[in-house]
Amino acid sequence: MNMSHLEHALIGLGIQLLLALLPRITLWVSGALAVAVFLGREIAQHEYKLAVQRGWEWGQTQPVGIFEGVYTGWHLDSVLDVLAPAVACFLLALAVPIIRKRRQ
Repeated sequence: MNMSHLEHALIGLGIQLLLALLPRITLWVSGALAVAVFLGREIAQHEYKLAVQRGWEWGQTQPVGIFEGVYTGWHLDSVLDVLAPAVACFLLALAVPIIRKRRQ
């Protein structure tokens, strides 16, 4: 685990907490949305890297299949870039109701 994974976890928690301020948005929903941001980012990075490897240049259509970024190019670093905020957001959504219940 490197510093970018910690940064992603903290940014994910920030997104989760900000979205949870909206009416009718729970910590579970806001956490899922925060993780979706990082998942989409990683998929887009994989698609970009594949396109560049295949000789793509700006202005051209990317030579990448529709779901190729989902199943190609994943390695431990990119998995942890999504998994770190997922675990952090999950733990926050799990912990807050428990803390609230103990205070009552």
